Amino acid sequence: MTPAPTSRRLPRAGTVLTYLSLIAAAMVVLLPLAVVLLTSLKTSEEVSEGGALSLPGDWLNFRNYATAFTDGHLLAAFGNTAFILLFSLTGTVIIGSMTAYAVDRFDFRAKKAVMALFLVATLVPAVTTQVATFQVVNGFGLVDTRWAPILLYMGTDIVSVYIFLQFIRSIPRSLDEAARLDGANAFTIYRKIIFPLLKPAVATVVIIKGITTYNDFYIPFLYLHSEDLGTISTALFRFKGPFGAHWEAISAGAILVILPTLVIFLLLQRWIYNGFAQGATK
Repeated sequence: MTPAPTSRRLPRAGTVLTYLSLIAAAMVVLLPLAVVLLTSLKTSEEVSEGGALSLPGDWLNFRNYATAFTDGHLLAAFGNTAFILLFSLTGTVIIGSMTAYAVDRFDFRAKKAVMALFLVATLVPAVTTQVATFQVVNGFGLVDTRWAPILLYMGTDIVSVYIFLQFIRSIPRSLDEAARLDGANAFTIYRKIIFPLLKPAVATVVIIKGITTYNDFYIPFLYLHSEDLGTISTALFRFKGPFGAHWEAISAGAILVILPTLVIFLLLQRWIYNGFAQGATK
């Protein structure tokens, strides 16, 4: 006796729409990257005569990468960017964690006002305060120095305060009380108890803030005027002249700039997702 044929179930409409939306989202993200990659392998004639998705004549044409690295001074730009990242991330972690610790663990009259000001700061567009900010930075004589973007990156990151605040609220206050019975002061409690327990939050802030700082163009372009102080974002801007832009060199430089962030994200994406998930459930 032969078994009856089993009917194959058709996928539900919701499943089909889910996959279609994922494919569409992937195309939106990958298509510009594909255009940049193809353009980086073309000659200037191929860029001007062909379309955005036309294939390069030589797939091993790496001359644009050499041009972008040498003429764009990308090595010095990577050094300046690394210097700014090191100090801005260190300052953001210290200031953000200390601020969150003070707001959560100490009771003072202006506590609600401080939290309200934090919220207002996130709602005010940064562009509206750039004139006053530039005058303040210029008054300190920090324009055209690497310390200008470092101080601005450290002092304008309210998101890191909220991330640290969510994690600190999950730490039992009994640990603070036990440490105080042993004679520890507030700074000792922060340094030896609170901060070591904030490793997931620190990883999340470093990754998110690092990628944002790494890709930022506006602040380095506004405050770093000298060519030898350029970051990777402003270094690519040098390929744009008064009569047009060398898109093949810009695309090659963009690929060189994207590669470090892509590798770091792929290696540390578990920390990003876990950090946000833990912060949301604390």
